[in-house]
Amino acid sequence: MSEEIITKVGLNLESDMLFKCDLGEMKVKDCYIDEEHDVEAEMWGPNPSRMLGIAVLGCLSASFIFCLKKRKFSINDLDAQAEVVIVRNEKGFWRVRNIDVNIKPKIDTPEMKKRADQCRKMFEQYYTVTQAVREGIEVNVNLDY
Repeated sequence: MSEEIITKVGLNLESDMLFKCDLGEMKVKDCYIDEEHDVEAEMWGPNPSRMLGIAVLGCLSASFIFCLKKRKFSINDLDAQAEVVIVRNEKGFWRVRNIDVNIKPKIDTPEMKKRADQCRKMFEQYYTVTQAVREGIEVNVNLDY
């Protein structure tokens, strides 16, 4: 029998298409999901597509660092970016087609490069979110009214 970890999150409608996140006991003071504003500078928070990109990016970056730590090595500098590509499907609905990720850890020595190369070959097995997205996540929806 496999283990199971259950994490609960929630949303509360603030206005038209602006939702305040309920992240439980986390130290995040305010978190919003904004589908109301199209202009980035007016957004109160990311839209769901950006959240998905951040989730995948965070998962990949953490998995790479976790792999390095398993090899008794750590890094102090890492930059990462994701480009979320959204297209219309055959029925005309917007869908995330792909997420392109670029992770740039600061690797300055041959020893660091050797360990990073070892992790490059295997760090994908540690993914939680990214592999679930790749495999397709079962989503069960209940409209309770």
